[in-house]
Amino acid sequence: MFWRWLKNYMPRGLYGRAALILILPVLTLQLLVSVVFIQRHFDGVTRAMTSAVSIEMRFLRDTVNSAQTVDTAREAVGAIATPLEVAVDLPSNDLPRKDDTEWTDLTGSVVIDTLRLRIPETLFVSLFDRRFVKLWVDTKFGPAKLTFDRSRVSASNPHQLLVIMIVMGAIMTTISYFFLRNQLRPIKRMADAAAEYGKGRIKPFTPTGAVEVRAAGMAFLDMRNRIERQTQSRTMMLSGVSHDLRTPLTRLRLGLSMLDDQDAAPLIRDVDDMQDLLDAFLDFARNDAGDGLELCNPREIVETIVTDAKRSNQSVRIHDVSGPDGLVSLRPMAVRRALDNLLTNALRYGTCAEISLSITDRTVKLTVEDDGPGIPSDSREAAMSPFVRLDPARNQDKGTGVGLGLSIVADIARTHGGLLRLGESERLGGLKAELVLAK
Repeated sequence: MFWRWLKNYMPRGLYGRAALILILPVLTLQLLVSVVFIQRHFDGVTRAMTSAVSIEMRFLRDTVNSAQTVDTAREAVGAIATPLEVAVDLPSNDLPRKDDTEWTDLTGSVVIDTLRLRIPETLFVSLFDRRFVKLWVDTKFGPAKLTFDRSRVSASNPHQLLVIMIVMGAIMTTISYFFLRNQLRPIKRMADAAAEYGKGRIKPFTPTGAVEVRAAGMAFLDMRNRIERQTQSRTMMLSGVSHDLRTPLTRLRLGLSMLDDQDAAPLIRDVDDMQDLLDAFLDFARNDAGDGLELCNPREIVETIVTDAKRSNQSVRIHDVSGPDGLVSLRPMAVRRALDNLLTNALRYGTCAEISLSITDRTVKLTVEDDGPGIPSDSREAAMSPFVRLDPARNQDKGTGVGLGLSIVADIARTHGGLLRLGESERLGGLKAELVLAK
């Protein structure tokens, strides 16, 4: 339970945890040295010095008590107090009500306790003025006030070691932090490169730092290069297949168009379906290949798509647009392809579709809702997988395909550092697809 509570207050970042690792041992060491060594050491020194001074104070007390009158007592004590550098007031009328010391005086209580132990006749001790010790002792002529320098019972610089430790600890911690920051910087650079690559952006990265960090950086570069080669190989392969198949399909369609319309119409539809399937495979393979990041306005992209849909007599409209208007770094062709796929699915299984746009400081969210049958909650994850068709839920008599539409959209969302969420539209009752893109 304690560790869970403590975990909530621990730094989340690498630099914060590194600073904590540096500062916590230094503070702990200083605290232990202060309590175990310094305080005990100065308490012992103070007790020894106070015990030595108490001998002189007892001698003055005994001198007063051995005199016959107050005047002879003052004369006898005066002759002794001057060489001892002690001011004597006999009798004293300015008695305090209690012992007086400040709470910041680390050795004040030791001085008072030692004086009371060594001089049983002690009435009061005042350490309010840090420069002097005022001691009231009981004599046969009344209270005697003895005043002497505080330096005689306490070390002159008891906090010097603490100051040195704090200053040197701060200096060494600062030096260690800058050194450790240079060791952590390659890790952060590699993390930034990996995060950018997760958004589909290749950021220049050169492995540096310690041997282990450099090895991890090289492994990341090898992995990134291997993925890029596989992606390029897949795109080139399917592009070649598409190019090689388009020509015979075109010749086949041309030959069928010369036949009787009644006999050729079903075959021409089959050829068109093959062409659509081929285009779907190619879109899935290339995804957003050739589409670089650009500063574009998401509102203009949505308005253009809706305008094109209305031109094709499709029931598509904008429901809501919120957030600041401005340019965002996106892949416009990929975003258009994703929205086209979502609208195609929505209109294939429904009669109308609505698009909403929400822009925040971190994300761009595009929502497409329809009035179709929707997708059951337990099948939504599978619907975003390649080559998966949910015909029983989505009316298989309303279109053909290979189950790549939502998979392409999800892949485009991942290349933008976002995700695709499927849910139920509360307004239209059909599917609600949220395309969330990181800015």
